Amino acid sequence: MAAMNTLDTLVDLIGRHAPVDGTHETPIPGVKLIRASSPTLPMPVIYAPTLCLVAQGTKRAALGTTTYRYDPAHFLVASVELPVMGAVIKASASHPYLCLQLDLDSAELSDIAIRYPASEKDAVAIPAGLTLNKTTPPLLDAAIRLVGLLDTPHDIDALAPLTLREILYRLLTGAGSGVIRHMAQRDSRLNQIARAIVWIRGQFRGPCRIEDAAEVAGMSRSTFHLHFKAVTTMSPIEFRTQLRMQEARRLMVSDAMDAASAGFQVGYESPSQFSRDYGRIFGMPPARHASQTRQQIESPHAAP
Repeated sequence: MAAMNTLDTLVDLIGRHAPVDGTHETPIPGVKLIRASSPTLPMPVIYAPTLCLVAQGTKRAALGTTTYRYDPAHFLVASVELPVMGAVIKASASHPYLCLQLDLDSAELSDIAIRYPASEKDAVAIPAGLTLNKTTPPLLDAAIRLVGLLDTPHDIDALAPLTLREILYRLLTGAGSGVIRHMAQRDSRLNQIARAIVWIRGQFRGPCRIEDAAEVAGMSRSTFHLHFKAVTTMSPIEFRTQLRMQEARRLMVSDAMDAASAGFQVGYESPSQFSRDYGRIFGMPPARHASQTRQQIESPHAAP
């Protein structure tokens, strides 16, 4: 019962400070609150390095062919920038989806990791870019105190850095801390892949040679391909295709661009090849998917 009461406290806090659907910035740097009052269609989004801690409801994130479900019992960590299809799958007007999203500061993580080194038994191979772990009472307690500072904004400057540091400490010392420790090590394989991901995101419209991406990561082509797939669940070419499709969708939905022009803008010379790739990822032709997405956005029950 005590755990339920603790969770109810977080539900109340996020519900009050995120009173309408959407993503809400807060006065605490790197902290956002998210609310959705109904399930949503899968929407493409780039997950930056972040912690997603759900107070109520359930969300599903698809990375390539791998699906992750996170809820009040399980938090999600994204360790690198990844193109994900996200959908709220459990939410209602009376019990909306409520989530605390926290940007992960690699410099702060590195400092804590140096002070509290891992034991040899905690060492793990290069982890996936998205990971799920059980939400523990100490982590939940720290999250409540962090969001609770929004009720006393004059305390934020003094106390928020301490509470944020505690949350990072809980991540570094809790179960599943391997991915966090990889993020904290500047020369880790994970961070080498992260550098390549940033490079690919800047080059995805062009040829984007694998040899060049491997050089940015500081790896041989074969080693790079192996570790890239371990982190992203995709090959570098599949990853680039995901980026292209997300940008094409944005151009069609936000800029009202036609499908052929959007395909050309993201690097396709063949409209038919663009349409095939788009349909394979989103499950329908580009023009129809863009129209459906616009209707969802314009709906009063649209997703944040």
